[in-house]
Amino acid sequence: MPSMAEEELFLPSTPGKFKDKSKTMHRQFHRCFASTSTMFLWALFLVALTAAYLSFQSFVDSGSKYLSTAWGGIHWEKQVRASAQIHRHNGFSVLVTGAAGFVGSHVSLALKKRGDGVVGLDNFNDYYDPSLKMARKKLLDSQNIFIAQGDVNDARMLAKLFEIAEFTHVMHLAAQAGVRYAMENPHSYVHSNIAGLVTLLEACKTADPQPAIVWASSSSVYGLNEKAPFSESDRTDRPASLYAATKKAGEEITHTYNHIYGLSITGLRFFTVYGPWGRPDMAYFSFTKNILQGKPITIYRGKNRVELARDFTYIDDIVKGCVASLDTAKRSTGSGGKKRGPAQFRIFNLGNTSPVTVPMMVGILEKQLKTKAHKNVVEMPGNGDVPFTHANISSARIELGYKPTTDLQTGLKKFVRWYLSYYGDNH
Repeated sequence: MPSMAEEELFLPSTPGKFKDKSKTMHRQFHRCFASTSTMFLWALFLVALTAAYLSFQSFVDSGSKYLSTAWGGIHWEKQVRASAQIHRHNGFSVLVTGAAGFVGSHVSLALKKRGDGVVGLDNFNDYYDPSLKMARKKLLDSQNIFIAQGDVNDARMLAKLFEIAEFTHVMHLAAQAGVRYAMENPHSYVHSNIAGLVTLLEACKTADPQPAIVWASSSSVYGLNEKAPFSESDRTDRPASLYAATKKAGEEITHTYNHIYGLSITGLRFFTVYGPWGRPDMAYFSFTKNILQGKPITIYRGKNRVELARDFTYIDDIVKGCVASLDTAKRSTGSGGKKRGPAQFRIFNLGNTSPVTVPMMVGILEKQLKTKAHKNVVEMPGNGDVPFTHANISSARIELGYKPTTDLQTGLKKFVRWYLSYYGDNH
């Protein structure tokens, strides 16, 4: 006899109907299978929908990027040719990368003023306020300097520029700047400072004629060097930041292209450049803004309460060094990537030779702004900054005739005057 529990299994589910357990289980299996199949199909549909959306979004992003950096066409080529036109005897035709940047805009204006042909290249990225870059572009536009909008990694665009204009020189100033930002976005430094440099050198090596190249390295390559002042012969194999490491890598890469392909190359190690139209991420710039707004400023201090010091170099002095480097650059010795003989390779410090502590710099700003700063003095974090920089410029003085003439007090006075005229005193 079946037990009570076994009998309950066969009780009808509805009065008057008998419940066949085997059929019930069969139906439940089919229902479960159908439900699983449906869920699987829905999952496939959602995956396909997501993939389609991402593909579309990628298409839109790349499309908008292409539109914003579009190049080519009859009008574009006409602008390049006109801007590259030389207007002085034995003048140069110069491609300036990073032309909407701080140093790039100043160098472009100086070259155009003396009659050289200048074509700019800039991607107008948003590392700092792009509106400042657009304002510099407007300034260059007024002097008939054309800036091609695009990335230095765009090999096709570079090839087109070299096809349209026979550049005698390249002034390579495009780079991802800033020591601390490298901790947030390291890939941008590799993209701009290494990959971008190689892409440009590839374009230069295959150009006929090959241009002479002057490019911006950095005083950051001296890294943890404690010997002062810094000399070009000092060790530069101990970088303190990723930014410094990419600039050091750039020096090794340029040496390689010089050795193999006969490119004439001059590297310039800039020391803390400042002045009108400067970079908002620089300390003197952000200090000015915060002092005017009544906000506190953060002043870093080194170990054992040592004040940080920088060899502040005014923009006009840097421009003179850049132009002198172009003037003294010898021709490249290759053609179409083939070297015919040894080519010039140089590296120079461009500094002011007079380091000033950050608190002293703040004091000068307070005097110029007629406002007292609210200071926060803290220990320097391990973010890649170095305690001091100090340039030995004897090589640049001998070979370039480089002689800085603007002290920090005079330079900051000019900067503050520009800042107030550009932003007003409530920025």
